[in-house]
Amino acid sequence: MTTIGCIGSGRVGATVARLAVDAGHDVVLSNSRGPQTLAELVAELGPRARASTPAEAAAAGDIVVVAVPFAVYRSVPVAPLAGTVVIDACNYYPQRDGWDPELQSGASTSSELLQRHLPEARVVKVFNNIYFRHLGELPRPSGAVDRSALAIAGDDEGARAAVTAFLDAIGYDTVDVGPLAEGWRFQPGTPAFATLYGDGPVWQTAASRPVSVDELTSLLAAAGRRP
Repeated sequence: MTTIGCIGSGRVGATVARLAVDAGHDVVLSNSRGPQTLAELVAELGPRARASTPAEAAAAGDIVVVAVPFAVYRSVPVAPLAGTVVIDACNYYPQRDGWDPELQSGASTSSELLQRHLPEARVVKVFNNIYFRHLGELPRPSGAVDRSALAIAGDDEGARAAVTAFLDAIGYDTVDVGPLAEGWRFQPGTPAFATLYGDGPVWQTAASRPVSVDELTSLLAAAGRRP
């Protein structure tokens, strides 16, 4: 059974952990404040979950989810993630993370910068374009007519396949946009970002709305050309 490591156990990280446990995976949770601060979440998730340090979560995970503010992505441990499939769930918000010239100009994407920081890891961008509450509410069994899709991007084909299998296990279809350089298609401000999964003008509080493979594919294409 796959072990999912979580570096960052806030709203997104905790939601992914819940979905993973529900699908029968073990999870190792971590954050910047120490394992003791995760006791309540571990108790909620049950015996398949435990808390540890980021370095230990990185070493333990067959797949490791990085869900931290982009501004601190360089704090993600490098050596334990060599060869590991790393899910990048981070987003760049300049008003929160500070001004990054490469990202502002479109010369790079946030996931490409994480891959540069983790040169021997196999980074796949996913969970970036859906609000955590909708992520927790929309999983459906394979073949369900109202099953939703999530976009992924990654430079390693095998890593994208592993993440596709993980998404299927937790209740989601996948739209694969190819390499990390194409991950801009579902970053903040694009048609495929977040608001599509909330059925209402204030999407964070709106009811969850299923998004099919075909609809997501169309919205990803609607982004046009990379800035």
